[in-house]
Amino acid sequence: MFEKFFKLKENGSDVKTELIAGLTTFMTMAYIIALNPNLLTGFGAEGPELWNGVFLSTCIASAIGMFCMAFLANKPFALAPGMGLNSFFAVVVGNLVAITGLTYLECYQAALWIILIEGIVFIILSVLKVRQKIVEAIPLSIRMGITPAIGLMLMNIGFGSNAGIYSETGGPFYALRDFFGALTPSVAQDSMGSGYGMMVLTVVTMFVGIIAIVLLSHKKVKGSVLFGMLIASIVYWVGEAVFFATNPFASLATASWLPPFKDMASTTLFKFNGTTWSNFVDIGWFTVLTLIVTFCIIDMFDTIGTLVGTAERAGMLDKDGNMPQMKEALLSDAIGTVAGACTGTSTVTTFVESASGVEEGGRTGLTALTTGFLFLACMFISPIAGVIPPAATSAALIYVGVLMLCGLKNIDFSDITQTLPVSVMLIAMPVSGSIGHGIGLGLICHTIIKVFTGKAKEVSILTYVLSLIFLVKFFLAL
Repeated sequence: MFEKFFKLKENGSDVKTELIAGLTTFMTMAYIIALNPNLLTGFGAEGPELWNGVFLSTCIASAIGMFCMAFLANKPFALAPGMGLNSFFAVVVGNLVAITGLTYLECYQAALWIILIEGIVFIILSVLKVRQKIVEAIPLSIRMGITPAIGLMLMNIGFGSNAGIYSETGGPFYALRDFFGALTPSVAQDSMGSGYGMMVLTVVTMFVGIIAIVLLSHKKVKGSVLFGMLIASIVYWVGEAVFFATNPFASLATASWLPPFKDMASTTLFKFNGTTWSNFVDIGWFTVLTLIVTFCIIDMFDTIGTLVGTAERAGMLDKDGNMPQMKEALLSDAIGTVAGACTGTSTVTTFVESASGVEEGGRTGLTALTTGFLFLACMFISPIAGVIPPAATSAALIYVGVLMLCGLKNIDFSDITQTLPVSVMLIAMPVSGSIGHGIGLGLICHTIIKVFTGKAKEVSILTYVLSLIFLVKFFLAL
């Protein structure tokens, strides 16, 4: 059955490999299940009902997007509410509260119209292959530079807030800044306060995980990333129990195992009625159009970057740097966004953490299908996902990031017209935390260099248009 749907042999894979890859992808991105409702509700400040509703919406919308990716595109890419896009959505809702005087929940539901419209626009553009044409318009050197740039961003996430620890001095901490950058233990203790001990355990866990993954991968052990994460988790759990007298599984005893459907229905389930539409209209059409364009630009290039970067690492690109079934993959992303709007969460997009599953050998939609089912299962077993320490997932992200840096070998560094745009992307993606912004800056640099080196004719019309759009976006701070 799996062979018929996913053509496993044709793609050089098997059921066991795909299942392990799906589980690995899930473990590296399971943090979004709790983090997304935290970000969209001010870490529960808007009430437990809204938090529960967004939590359930995150599971359902992500699963729908991944099922579409599995059966429409047959690709191993996972989808969920996008990081960065969810934070931006929360800021937008907060601003709307100040502008309209409506409650947070009313503005939240009104803002979901923006996400719905964005998703519908993307479905139309995907069916008409407009988004695919945009991908093809990105110069090959830029496309080849996306993979290593994403690799640096993954490493930044791994060393950064993904291993978050909070104390009276603030948080989250960055391993390279607050631990290794502190120079001496006394300075590190002053910077982290009561969180210093946990920071040490986190750093140790992270590097144990990285080394375990590398050694297992070197031995060609199937599931090396997954097993490395489990080893790191055990180190963390033992450290918690021994040094902090904390039971790492204490939360399981009081956790709720029933899906909060009632909370989603009463708070975040999108209701197509006069009240939510009236609240949406109160936002103002200029503001609405500006927000729709902004969400579209960010989501479009974040998705394009993730698909191209991860597909390149998996060897799925043809000689021209294009990915087969790109239209279907983009359509799956758009359907996920519509599902997210209807159930109550921000834009659903392709996750860069998909690279971890690809690294485990995932090559077909069975990987995405596995991850999707695990997200649905989290409606019932979310407490289990919550006991996986962030430091363990950090190890996986750092390892995959290092591997993606290998894509730099495809760049002709003797040609400055290629080197500069790629170098800008390498810095912009991890610093801005946005794949789309990194691609935008790379396109602008590429276009300007070509024009002033007498090679303007080598730049396609669509590339000029994309560069201009990004220039307008950056300077108008859209």
